[in-house]
Amino acid sequence: MATILSLDAVGPRLRSGQDAMDLIATTFGAGGADTVVVPVERLDPDFFRLSTGVAGEIAQKFVNYRRRLVVLGDITAHVAASDAFRDWVREANRGRDIRFVASLDELGD
Repeated sequence: MATILSLDAVGPRLRSGQDAMDLIATTFGAGGADTVVVPVERLDPDFFRLSTGVAGEIAQKFVNYRRRLVVLGDITAHVAASDAFRDWVREANRGRDIRFVASLDELGD
């Protein structure tokens, strides 16, 4: 069973790989959480524009440190705005490391 660190919707935005590293560091003190739930509101708008590299940088940090990243919330506008982002979400949701869910009920495991 996963140990989950769930962020509040209000708080500093994740904007960079360093922000991801800081968040991952907190998982070691949060009962060794292996899953981090990040509300959509906590992600910088550049995360949703793949050309900026922000999403890749953040995702790679989670993968490297074997932490699962769950993006929680409504991403329909971002998916509609970018075929590349839509494709990435679809591929990510086929795997285990990064998931995009509208509600925690979708997480399942």
